[in-house]
Amino acid sequence: MKELELLAPARNADIGIAAIDCGADAVYMAGPGFGARQAAGNSVEDVARLCAYAHRFGARVFATVNTIVFDDELESFSSLLRELEEAGVDALIMQDMAGLSLSGGRIPLHASTQCAVRDAAKAGDLASLGFSRLILERELSLEQIRGIAQAVPQCELECFVHGALCVCYSGQCYLSEHIASRSANRGACIQACRSRYDLIDPDGRVLVKDKALLSLKDLRLLDRLADLADAGVMSFKIEGRLKNESYVRNVVRQYSLALDALVASSGGRYCRSSFGRVSEAFVPALDKTFNRGYTELFLDGKKAPGWAAMDAAKGMGEKIGKLISVRKDGSRGSCVLEIESTARLNNGDGFSFVAGNGEVIGFRGDVCENPDRKRARIVCKYQELLYKGAILYRNLDSAFEKEIARAPGRRLLDVKVGLVLDDAGLHLSACSEDGRRVSIERDMDGAEEARNRERLEAMVRAQLCKTADIYAFKLEECRFEAWPLLSAAQLNALRRELADALSALQCNMRPLLKRELSADARLSGSDYRDNAANRRAAAVYGKTLPDAFELRHDRNAELMRSRYCIRCELGICPKRNAGSGRHIAASAEPLFLLNNGRRLRLEFDCRHCEMVVKAE
Repeated sequence: MKELELLAPARNADIGIAAIDCGADAVYMAGPGFGARQAAGNSVEDVARLCAYAHRFGARVFATVNTIVFDDELESFSSLLRELEEAGVDALIMQDMAGLSLSGGRIPLHASTQCAVRDAAKAGDLASLGFSRLILERELSLEQIRGIAQAVPQCELECFVHGALCVCYSGQCYLSEHIASRSANRGACIQACRSRYDLIDPDGRVLVKDKALLSLKDLRLLDRLADLADAGVMSFKIEGRLKNESYVRNVVRQYSLALDALVASSGGRYCRSSFGRVSEAFVPALDKTFNRGYTELFLDGKKAPGWAAMDAAKGMGEKIGKLISVRKDGSRGSCVLEIESTARLNNGDGFSFVAGNGEVIGFRGDVCENPDRKRARIVCKYQELLYKGAILYRNLDSAFEKEIARAPGRRLLDVKVGLVLDDAGLHLSACSEDGRRVSIERDMDGAEEARNRERLEAMVRAQLCKTADIYAFKLEECRFEAWPLLSAAQLNALRRELADALSALQCNMRPLLKRELSADARLSGSDYRDNAANRRAAAVYGKTLPDAFELRHDRNAELMRSRYCIRCELGICPKRNAGSGRHIAASAEPLFLLNNGRRLRLEFDCRHCEMVVKAE
């Protein structure tokens, strides 16, 4: 039986706990340093708190230490690895090869997506070094994933299934470092790919004006989990270590339900990697959570355009309808909006629209009404750029947010209970779904005999089929050979005692794959894109490599290489549109991206169907 894992992001320990409560089998989280999101650091104490909670359900915590490391940071990096191990993390997610020796082989290592795992050769190299799990490039197709799985059957494969997409191959984007000396490989990306650009030809003509030309839609593979599992993926990863708790709860709950359905229909082929079930939870809805529109990217190979979110890199929300009138209330500084819409609106909803200048404007609806089934009315602070005919979107559904807060979800472990009452006394046993067993015995000598046996049995069954702590008790066996009088208080105390006894035992966590580090293995490398920024990392390659881009800016270097192509997205690809007239002639190259006076040069590697961004 193959284990499947839903892996959730955690900006902090509380969000990690929320993810587990909503059905995550594992959580990834940064410690106080060396995580690829500088704004999502946490104390080692908080990491330990999350570990303690997760392990109650057999869930895992993976620490992200996936930045590149400079020579003068190796000591502090090594110290942090030891602290995280002592805190109870189950694996380390890393990019820098220095971690191979500094971790000492004491804990499983997962090769970050920053390692650019995009083919079987790279996967084999990383496997030979001792990585037990490989986090795949987002750009891979099912066919490519299947090939990697066949090449490295000794490794677990992890794949992103939801969330924001980098336009560049992971770990090999130097645009942020080039522009602002803030390295994406150091957790300080400025997200220049979400900026708006003009597309310029060599003669200075503007082909596209003021669009987020490098901004991709969000990934959504909710309907492809079975395909991914069949291809060899065991861990399904949600992006979002900067996202809030509401986002994480909603997305995790949706994917957990989908994974449960996959397991249930698999005929015993799959199981979840952690234990427990979720109760008292809201009904998830992905469209009510931040997104830029969705794509399955290249899962089925390179297809027709439709990957980019050029108009709204920050996300718009769900479409509400067309604005049919704007009436200003000058005395109150507000306005009344009439909308052609069937959507049910709520006071406090958040909205957005695209202004005439292309800017995305957001505002809050103070009063939101639905006079009839075809119209909606919003009273809000006056919005100068609103206009008749504008399309309104809702980016915050206040009723949905309240529902998440009201019924956030509760994680419970099922426990089978057996009770025997005989002349020797009371015998109570319990077995949790992860296999822990405890028992309690009580001498009932001197106890008064119950006068109403039916009432006693009903009370016993009722009281022993409740929850205590994280345990949902179910009375599987109940045998009465004697009828001592028991009170509800006594039964409640016994149930709590069972819970305490179970908690005193460590959860029988499913085994975690771990591989021995190889001292002789070497990683093939050739240039700055190998991101070797310290002597220990360089030693893994067995030869002298060019410095990482962060150490020596090379103006001739590629700042970004991407499977996404602007020409393909705009429908002007010369290969796809040969003979149609819908392409830019070769003589019109190179093309340029222009933003605030800064120009970036675009080159097109049509042989590999890739786009390259360089400094100008």
